[in-house]
Amino acid sequence: MKKLVLASNNAKKLKELVALVAPLGIEVIPQGELGVSEAEEPHCTFIENALAKARHAAAATGLPALADDSGLCVAALGGAPGVQSARYAGEPKSDARNNEKLLEALAGHADRRAHFVSLLVLVRHAEDPQPIIAEGEWHGEILPALQGEGGFGYDPLFLDPASGQTAAELPAEIKNQRSHRGLAMQKLLERLQEL
Repeated sequence: MKKLVLASNNAKKLKELVALVAPLGIEVIPQGELGVSEAEEPHCTFIENALAKARHAAAATGLPALADDSGLCVAALGGAPGVQSARYAGEPKSDARNNEKLLEALAGHADRRAHFVSLLVLVRHAEDPQPIIAEGEWHGEILPALQGEGGFGYDPLFLDPASGQTAAELPAEIKNQRSHRGLAMQKLLERLQEL
């Protein structure tokens, strides 16, 4: 595998994924550079959405494709926002409105446990019968107010208990080691080495 298409148009997610894939020595091409539109994400699980995105990008380009479907699951909200994390407050997507809605939903809740989930799916071709799948989880809690300037999405609200900092305060290298996406990528790299 010399080239890989990344099935995402999210610039900040692409930056994280490119940094995480770099050790493989594979040329990584964002799907937008190849004119690939975003795939539909109609499913209620991360795995189904990631698989749909990977197959869509592979079919459109003829290249192996890597997709990530990820989100925030909050215990007190029954796992919400879950797969709707990016669109929690509706369209158009807005990190600020999503964070505001999350804080409103958690008002009055003492239980603020939450975890980020990342499901990575790599297909060698669009009809790959055995996609390579890796999952990562990052457990923490939701703060009552935004803290930090880095990251994206819910990062300013997500407290990493190991560091005492939010995901938005962590340096990128540390975040990539601890995060759900970083953990999923470590597992994916292990799987690739077994092939």
